[in-house]
Amino acid sequence: MAEFVEVPVSRLQPDVLQALLEEFTSRDGTDYGRRELPLLEKVAQLRHGLEQNALTLLYDTESEHWDLVEREQARALLCGADEGAL
Repeated sequence: MAEFVEVPVSRLQPDVLQALLEEFTSRDGTDYGRRELPLLEKVAQLRHGLEQNALTLLYDTESEHWDLVEREQARALLCGADEGAL
């Protein structure tokens, strides 16, 4: 059974957060619309989403996998309502 933990990005070192955001943008299936964006622009969009609380960084303690998810999905996962969605 998955157990999710919200990771406060404010507690991450800036270089660690940057590396996480860069890794996320390079994952298969990451889509940014009609045109391909440069890495820095993709990272800036993700960072903005985190700053605006539209995105949440979650860590699955069972699989040791992390993901960025929309705030509402994060709430559901943290409450156990939508397990396995990561």
